[in-house]
Amino acid sequence: MDLYLKGKTAIVSGASQGFGRAITKELAIEGVKVFATARNEELLNSLKTEIAAAGGVEPVLFGYDFVAPDAPQKIAAAALSALGHVDILVNNAGRSRPMDVIGDEEGWTASMTLDFNRHRQLTQQLLPQFMERRSGVILNITSTYELRMLNASAVAKAAVAAWSKGLAGQLGQYGIRVNCLQPGLIDTENIRPYFPGEERKKFAEQEIPLGDFGAPQDIANMVAFLVSPRAQYVTGAVVVVDGGMRRYAF
Repeated sequence: MDLYLKGKTAIVSGASQGFGRAITKELAIEGVKVFATARNEELLNSLKTEIAAAGGVEPVLFGYDFVAPDAPQKIAAAALSALGHVDILVNNAGRSRPMDVIGDEEGWTASMTLDFNRHRQLTQQLLPQFMERRSGVILNITSTYELRMLNASAVAKAAVAAWSKGLAGQLGQYGIRVNCLQPGLIDTENIRPYFPGEERKKFAEQEIPLGDFGAPQDIANMVAFLVSPRAQYVTGAVVVVDGGMRRYAF
């Protein structure tokens, strides 16, 4: 299926590994010029090599610390300079942060900065050009936030979902779509430490109808659809990719 993405431009944060790496590669293969930003320049360079080998459009690399106070301004300015305009923004950067019930303020502040505030600020930097062009797609990668333990990242990502719904309601008049993608348990470096040895298999067999954790490519595939013109009537949604793990009824 042609997703009609060839010639589009995009920003992907947290692009060097995990979801972001798979998303950047998939979009590039679909013909998107991606501005890939992350801290680890070595991993970004290896991603560029992977994309070239796969025949994708060469990405623009921008090594920068996403939580730096000036990151939203720096990333937006560099992306607009390199790309001319931005069609797609994928707010992906994030990190799981389990917390005690009486958690330290530093941990909560760090997670809200990384997982909510910087995404909101980067989006706000780009909204004027989206609104002026009367088009654009914003896709926010959230997380499973219906947990039975405290995780500061999950709380921040829940805020992202609420913020996204409000944005979608106000930006539709400009032809701008805003959605969230909520992954389940995906096999990444972020998740593996929590399921050592046989625990992953045991958990998956009991809790995931499809029987195993997903792969970053499963997320990238859905991202490519949601940011494409094929999804032109989808906005204000939270799309779940979790192998059936989430339970809506008991």
